Amino acid sequence: MLKLGEKGAIPQRDKQTYAIAPHIPCGIVSPALLRKLADIAEKYDAQAMKITGATRIAIVGLKEDDIDKIWEELGMDKGAAVGLCVRSIRACPGNSFCSIGKQDALGMGMKLDELYHGYELPGKFKMAVSGCKLSCAESWVRDIGLIGNADGWKLVAGGNVGASPRIADELLTGLNDDQAVDAANKIVEFYQANAKKGERLGKMINRMGIEPLKEAVA
Repeated sequence: MLKLGEKGAIPQRDKQTYAIAPHIPCGIVSPALLRKLADIAEKYDAQAMKITGATRIAIVGLKEDDIDKIWEELGMDKGAAVGLCVRSIRACPGNSFCSIGKQDALGMGMKLDELYHGYELPGKFKMAVSGCKLSCAESWVRDIGLIGNADGWKLVAGGNVGASPRIADELLTGLNDDQAVDAANKIVEFYQANAKKGERLGKMINRMGIEPLKEAVA
């Protein structure tokens, strides 16, 4: 029998109810999906629906006995909201919709999501893709951040907004899409090989210095 955590059920403050956060890649939803989520929340007497910081839509205040039925009716993957893994990828509208976007943030975000969402690592790991230097997806405070410029992607790494906030280090600029994905993969592999359990990438950089990571992605 699966544990509640494996079912994507997140205990709430009242210690009696749970939240679930279906996986919504880069926060892109259809009207039909919104209706389905709303109908299920209403059917199972959810206390609230919450758009999360990771652009998921959490259904909050559910009974334990209803969790399996809800997932079956939703027919959606579970969002990686907890655990030592790559969480949901954040992405701004990029040049698909935004008038000042320089790169395709949504396309890149979807690609990274397909490759890494839920991927198990030594610690919590977050990625964000911003289509321009305004960094609306907050790429500077993610373990891996991509920022669109006219000449390609800027890659930054080691940022976080946790208990010890840290601005990411700039590693590479002028990357095309394939180069950006390849560099992100090198960072993930380096982190997997060198991080201590529970250690965020930024703390690993503070411990080891930035040069080993720069060499790994060069």
